[in-house]
Amino acid sequence: MKIENNPMIIAGPCSAESREQVLNTAKGLAGMDIAYFRAGIWKPRTKPGAFEGVGTTGLPWLVEVKSEYGMKTCTEVANARHVEDALTAGIDMLWVGARTTTNPFQVQELAESLAGVEVPVAIKNPTHPDLALWIGAFERMDRAGVKHLMAIHRGFAVHGQKKYRNAPLWQIPIDFRNRLPHISMINDPSHICGRRDLLAGVSQMAMDLAFDGLMVETHPDPDQAWTDAAQQLTPADFKSMVEALVVRTAKDGSEADGLTALRAEINMIDDALIELFARRMGVSALIGQHKKDQGMTILQNSRWSELLQRNIDLGVAQGIDAEFTSDVFKSVHQASIAIQKRVMQEGAQGEAGKQ
Repeated sequence: MKIENNPMIIAGPCSAESREQVLNTAKGLAGMDIAYFRAGIWKPRTKPGAFEGVGTTGLPWLVEVKSEYGMKTCTEVANARHVEDALTAGIDMLWVGARTTTNPFQVQELAESLAGVEVPVAIKNPTHPDLALWIGAFERMDRAGVKHLMAIHRGFAVHGQKKYRNAPLWQIPIDFRNRLPHISMINDPSHICGRRDLLAGVSQMAMDLAFDGLMVETHPDPDQAWTDAAQQLTPADFKSMVEALVVRTAKDGSEADGLTALRAEINMIDDALIELFARRMGVSALIGQHKKDQGMTILQNSRWSELLQRNIDLGVAQGIDAEFTSDVFKSVHQASIAIQKRVMQEGAQGEAGKQ
């Protein structure tokens, strides 16, 4: 299966669970023009007690994938020992996970252990929205002499996010590419979505924004996966999703392609606005609960007047019409009041039911 315009495709299970599972996944992906077969050998987990990977036991399974199916392989590394073991086994590409990117000490350790290596090294964005921290990881690798670097956009943990596991916040990878245009940008829809029914839409958005490729988690029996079961696809479903992607090629001087790019950017901005509105409404609900607990009224008029004027002034400084900003934030404020009112009423109804 060749993908038109050849975006880089990285696929494989979230975790290497067993030799049979790894090889069955690779067998299902064979013939799909996969650039790298991915599998987590070491798995940093949020809480102790969860499955943290099979460790070096799984490295020979990846070597077997390479010899049996001709696929290059990649895995995540989080410390110098991981790097040594992976390179000794002949792993073809390494990536730095989001949790590791958040810690400059770990990134520096990895950079020093990777100094001068020839294998590509990809760096995922940090778990929280911090462009400077992400770029800083690349600067550390570059200073250490790591020659082949790529970026992986896997979304960001933000308060109040409901639709996605990690909000895509598309403007951040776009800003990254503007700062470091020579770095290839790969989208990881699996970790953005957290559920397989959203993967196709996010993957298409990445293609519309001219990302260089995708990293998608696949598993022969996703529902039985030991990690991130809800976001993995079978190889067959993965193939169907990729074949349905529309991959466009930008052509200099083409009005139609220019319009497509602008519309894609509008879509990206609208997605980001919806995500931000959802986060704002979530915070409004928390404020409503606090006001209820403290016996405060919903409307704090001095605070509202101050907030509105502040936002109008910020808008004017950015060239945005004051009346437009006022209308938008009055609507947002009205929605916030409605949410806080609902929180208040829920509390009152609960008290009434007890009487």
